[in-house]
Amino acid sequence: MAYNVSHFAIHADDVERARRFYEAVFGWQFEAWGPPGFYRIHTDGPDGPGIEGALHGRQEPLAGTGMRGFECTIAIDDPGRIKALVVEHGGEIEFDEMDIATVGTLFGFRDTEGNSVQAMRYEPGHV
Repeated sequence: MAYNVSHFAIHADDVERARRFYEAVFGWQFEAWGPPGFYRIHTDGPDGPGIEGALHGRQEPLAGTGMRGFECTIAIDDPGRIKALVVEHGGEIEFDEMDIATVGTLFGFRDTEGNSVQAMRYEPGHV
């Protein structure tokens, strides 16, 4: 299995301002989904499948320790095996498996450089 980036998340201090920016600049479409201030991003256009994303508020303000950049999720087939490989090769599990209804099973880890990464085994037909 090729482990492809399957999802990204944009963290924003002002979610509506960020939504307007990405709509205007890239033509992305946004769908309100889940909790208030959370959007699914549809990047696909007429020429390709694109990649699914999310836009939501930062957990911590950027002025503090808030995340700067995009957060990516890697599609995997076996969370247990991938978690073991992460640890074996110097990474650290950040949060254990959690199920997201209708989407899949997600876990988070830090790579050897301290970057936060997520991996998900998607429900059949989701990716």
